[in-house]
Amino acid sequence: MRILASIALTLAAPLALAGPQCTDTDPSEWQDQEAFQQNLKDQGYKINVFKVTDGNCYEIYGWNKAGQKVEIYFHPVTGEAVKTEIDD
Repeated sequence: MRILASIALTLAAPLALAGPQCTDTDPSEWQDQEAFQQNLKDQGYKINVFKVTDGNCYEIYGWNKAGQKVEIYFHPVTGEAVKTEIDD
């Protein structure tokens, strides 16, 4: 029984770490990546890492205007924050 439980946890672990699925919209309709980042910087964000995720989101690692460390997933068409993690 322990072996089955261990196998189930091992198989489920990657699913728990997966980011959100943002869109199936063609990338040609997404906001320009450089302009999107500049807009965030203009709002006071400091971006350490910017990337496009497997779930078709724009993701940043950095700091918000309050100086809090953040990881945020954005919808690349609307620019809405889909998931936000703040590390105080």
